Amino acid sequence: MRFSIYQSSRQGGRRYNQDRIAYSYSRDALLMVIADGMGGHLHGEIAAQITVKTLAEMFQRHTRPKLRDPASFLHGAIQRAHDAINEYTRKEKLPDAPHTTCVACVIQDDTVWWAHAGDSRLYLFSNHGLITRTHDHSTVQQLCDDGLITEEDMKTHPDRNKVYNCLGGFLVPEIEVSRPMPLSEQDTILMCTDGLWGMLTTEQMATTLRTFPLARAIEFLMDHAELRAGRHGDNLSVIAMTWESHDANDSQTVSTVAMPLNTFTTKMDEFTPSPADLAEDEVERAIAEIQNTIKKFSENNR
Repeated sequence: MRFSIYQSSRQGGRRYNQDRIAYSYSRDALLMVIADGMGGHLHGEIAAQITVKTLAEMFQRHTRPKLRDPASFLHGAIQRAHDAINEYTRKEKLPDAPHTTCVACVIQDDTVWWAHAGDSRLYLFSNHGLITRTHDHSTVQQLCDDGLITEEDMKTHPDRNKVYNCLGGFLVPEIEVSRPMPLSEQDTILMCTDGLWGMLTTEQMATTLRTFPLARAIEFLMDHAELRAGRHGDNLSVIAMTWESHDANDSQTVSTVAMPLNTFTTKMDEFTPSPADLAEDEVERAIAEIQNTIKKFSENNR
């Protein structure tokens, strides 16, 4: 495989960053995942961390060096993340389960599969513009589907933060899985939280991705979204990947041809719980408990 990849996450105007992002790849397959811990619930960043970590560890467990069935993997891994969040809630005796959105995709054999729950999005762009995007599981998306508001209205509507489908809690998530989509040379996948897409138009994204190298394009979009959001803007996070990139001068370009079988490269930020959620002497125990929970659920899905 040959591709360019870049990820970035910013706190915005919030006190803490509850978004989590990661990617992992073998010689023949690539996983990307974003989770947006829901700020209206306790420990949203913990739910997001459990999600991205669970998916990354399960990807490494099942990819040899490809996945047998990417669609089934995505559905099963996201369901496992949901179960792991609830297990953490039970062990820690939390009064309410933390919640998070999730969008994840797998690329192998020049094909992409994705799955999501919530309103974090995946966009697929060609050089000619948008090919498709995920369908939000939100109140405003339903209003838009019913013709009551426009796509642009979704970004400013008073109910824009109401998500009816997510990970964590008593309700079983409705994990929406795509059909396989072929990737062409220079196609770009952009995955992001609502802190980014809520501040930008699809055309702004497409034009910027066509105009600049990937890393510069993403930082430009992040700058623009953060400026528009102002002092009280949301966390904003993005992972973007351009397929079959041929820019030899791009430091984000990856070629996996020489990778040994059954080895992986993973990029994921280390987790530090928010001080508002946990006292300083509890941080190490919380991290250890998260790790134990993730290990249990990733190992049980063989």
